[in-house]
Amino acid sequence: MQSLIWLAIAIPLASAAFLLLAGKRADAWGHWVGVAASSVAFLVGAGALLEMLGESGDHPGMTLTLWEFIPGGDLNVDVGLLVDPLSITFVMLITFVGTLIHFYSVAYMEHDVARRRFFAYLNLFIAAMLLLVLADSFLLLFFGWEGVGLASYLLIGFWNQKNEYATAANKAFVVNRIGDIGLIVAMGMMFAAFGAVDFETVFAQAPEASTATLTAIGLALLLAACGKSAQFPLQSWLGDAMAGPTPVSALIHAATMVTAGVYLIVRSAPIFNGAPDAQLVVAVVGAITLLLGAFIGMAKDDIKKALAASTMSQIGYMMLAAGLGPIGYAFAIFHLVTHGFFKAGMFLGAGSVMHAMNDGVDMRRYGALRGVMTITWVTFGLGWLAILGVPPFSGYWSKDKIIEAAFVGDGWQPWVLGGAALVGAGLTAFYMSRLFFMTFHGKARWNDEVHPHESPLLMTVPMMILAVGSAFLGLFLASGDRFAHFLEPVTGHAEHHDPVIPIPLIIGLTLALVILGAVIAWLKYGRADVPEEAPAGSLATITARNDFFQDSVNRAVFQRPGQHLTRTLVYGDAAIIDGAVNKQARGWARLGEGSRKFQNGQVRSYALTMLVGVVVIALVIVMGA
Repeated sequence: MQSLIWLAIAIPLASAAFLLLAGKRADAWGHWVGVAASSVAFLVGAGALLEMLGESGDHPGMTLTLWEFIPGGDLNVDVGLLVDPLSITFVMLITFVGTLIHFYSVAYMEHDVARRRFFAYLNLFIAAMLLLVLADSFLLLFFGWEGVGLASYLLIGFWNQKNEYATAANKAFVVNRIGDIGLIVAMGMMFAAFGAVDFETVFAQAPEASTATLTAIGLALLLAACGKSAQFPLQSWLGDAMAGPTPVSALIHAATMVTAGVYLIVRSAPIFNGAPDAQLVVAVVGAITLLLGAFIGMAKDDIKKALAASTMSQIGYMMLAAGLGPIGYAFAIFHLVTHGFFKAGMFLGAGSVMHAMNDGVDMRRYGALRGVMTITWVTFGLGWLAILGVPPFSGYWSKDKIIEAAFVGDGWQPWVLGGAALVGAGLTAFYMSRLFFMTFHGKARWNDEVHPHESPLLMTVPMMILAVGSAFLGLFLASGDRFAHFLEPVTGHAEHHDPVIPIPLIIGLTLALVILGAVIAWLKYGRADVPEEAPAGSLATITARNDFFQDSVNRAVFQRPGQHLTRTLVYGDAAIIDGAVNKQARGWARLGEGSRKFQNGQVRSYALTMLVGVVVIALVIVMGA
């Protein structure tokens, strides 16, 4: 089955091409082709996983070479796939959660005339992400990396008849291209240092490279990861990306695009292990982003944008863990997997609420929905408890491990990084409880035109399955360190290190902050009346509502200077370069126009000209004598 893993990529890709080429003839049934393709990809991945679990030895999996890609010269690259515990983990997450989102989308997009095209883009997304995580070289990974960027552009701007949606798609595309520069530069430095860009060669030679080289490569890879995973300072696109249909948001945030950066860092562990400064920068970026996302989430009234801020924050936890080195690699992927379930469940729950509220996204116009949407309330509630880290739900087993690992180390690092992770847990409890209570509890705040109702089974069943994962997956994977041992062939064995403060105290402080955040949210948004119009708020609230003015900073620092530079160059080109050439051309043209007066066809004019010429010649001769 592992040797057939290429089918997991080929089948969704082929279905995307088929649905796009079939045209309107497939409108009535094309969506089921998309669902079937994603389902088959999951079955292929499941078969490969079962085969891998049955293998013995320290290095389960295999490398599958499909064909030569770039043969010749100093660079030789094959199209090959790497099936190992890390890649198969992503394959299972992408295909399982992606297939549930496909089923959900059948009902959610039922009345959209372009549903067939939507499923084609979904399958393109799945295929590109699978190529990204299965590639055995950075170059082939880059093809999947760009495919994910293209698919996200198509899906975020799927309803591009609205200008703001088209703008959001462009923004996501451009910001990610900035991050892509980092991956391109990293590959260039790898080729210069190692003469190759495939994982096997690069990772084998990495221990022999200088720290400076590995640090430069690591920082370039981090830039790429920041773009895809919406980490500081390239996080500005994520909130606007909510313009796409809600299933797209679930797919981007749970199983595909934003997880790619975390995968890149963990996959590149041999590089970062030799570059402690780059590792530290990864951890610091993660700490900044987890707090930044939490503060933004506290001020958002749009349910999807609040969840987007939550994703930014949770990915920050994963990046923080990845920056801790071997002690944190497995925990980063562990939290990524559990987050994939509870975040997908909550995004689909948000779509269910929007479905019931005439596509309204303002939580201030929700309230008391638990009485009319019981299934959505329960499934969303399990995801809420999981992301809060309430035991025994999934988030407790994964996020709390990151908090404990962050307190390991010497000097200032454990106190700053661990403190950020601890404070982030309390903030997460507040803003996610705020979202939950504003939506499902309190007084009903919707108008008479809205008639809330539960979603159809095709939407609620995927939510139920994800809710089960939100509740129990973390416990299952954590039992006996099952998941950490599974990843050891890739992430290495993590030696136990005692945090700077006792683990029971860390657990107690985390739970205390979680309870405190949830209680404050209940008092303010569950028990008290919620204003239907957002109050003016303090300076901090206004700053968070405006995403810390990241767009304004980008415009002031990058866009405006770039526009002025472009205008200056255009003026200089027109006035100096083109101006000089054009003035010379106009001078010769005027000279020609003047000379035309002597070419009038009259004999007496020519005779006069000849006479003047003879006189001039005679004068020259006389004067010269």
